[in-house]
Amino acid sequence: MSHHAPLILDIAGTQLTDVDRQRLTHPLTGGVILFGRNWTGRQQLTQLCADIKAVRQDLLICVDHEGGRVQRFRNDGFTHIPSMRALGELWMKDQKGVGGEFKTGSGALAAMDAATASGFVLASELRACGVDFSFTPVLDLDHGESGVIGDRAFHRDPRVVTALSKSVMHGLLLAGMANCGKHFPGHGFVKADSHVDIPVDKRSLKAILNDCALPYTWLSTTLTSVMPAHVIYPKVDALPAGFSPRWLQDILRTQLHFNGAIFSDDLSMEGARRIEGRDVSFAEAGMAALNAGCDLVLLCNQSLGDGHGVDAMLDGLTEGLLKNKWHASDASEQRRSALLPKNSPLAWDALMTHPAYVRALDLLP
Repeated sequence: MSHHAPLILDIAGTQLTDVDRQRLTHPLTGGVILFGRNWTGRQQLTQLCADIKAVRQDLLICVDHEGGRVQRFRNDGFTHIPSMRALGELWMKDQKGVGGEFKTGSGALAAMDAATASGFVLASELRACGVDFSFTPVLDLDHGESGVIGDRAFHRDPRVVTALSKSVMHGLLLAGMANCGKHFPGHGFVKADSHVDIPVDKRSLKAILNDCALPYTWLSTTLTSVMPAHVIYPKVDALPAGFSPRWLQDILRTQLHFNGAIFSDDLSMEGARRIEGRDVSFAEAGMAALNAGCDLVLLCNQSLGDGHGVDAMLDGLTEGLLKNKWHASDASEQRRSALLPKNSPLAWDALMTHPAYVRALDLLP
């Protein structure tokens, strides 16, 4: 049987329990996603990450750390990364050149440098504490409709979004971190929040591909992973994008030539709990996502309390594998391991005096 560890799960506290260790040794566990509740300070976070790696070296330690209002670790030395919209606003500020003539594009280039600096600072600080990977950048366009996206988006123009997100990814890469474009093919057009609802975007495929999905087309060489939206685009498919072979295989893989990892968004979100009008279990949602073309599935905040949700997910996926309800994929496992950092990070104290890091801090808007 081929090996494939698709589940990214979470832990309840600030240190590992015996139950956490047991779940992390499960062959279907591929990584951990950390939240604010897993953090009291840098030393504790560094110890927690070391303890996770002591269970299994190849586990991918992830976090939602975009900057702005989505940043899990915010004190004890962590830099507040600006929102992506702040970089978009910097792009729009063209500077007066020498002698007063207008230098068109100077604001754009300054914003690209600041975006690279943001990615470098974000990734360097996370990696100094042992975190491997952040779910960033947001490629959604700022249509001004979505409360859940809001200032997490760079701009309304897909060209600006592409240039700035590529710069952020360059910064991540300089610090040895992979990236994740989200939420494919675009969450910015709909008002509803998929954490509590299933948003519906009624545009045609052509309209979506010529607007919201353009960054994915233009970043096909740069993206290392993608997270689809828990949004339904009924003119394309009745299923939400994250459960849709049409979106993930026909469009993202075949038409847009994306060959990196595909993560499901959090399967405990309301947008993931109903498929074709039917309430489904976490494991059913996980298998539906894997069968649709996801390589990895996220289950968040289910370790709290007795953690029954996590155990039910692991048991359900194991049973499903034995009963051929989903198939382990060597290619998916290779995509997962490709997201692990390839080099050793700078320790925190060394990072603080590192010239590239010191310079990057100066460039943040």
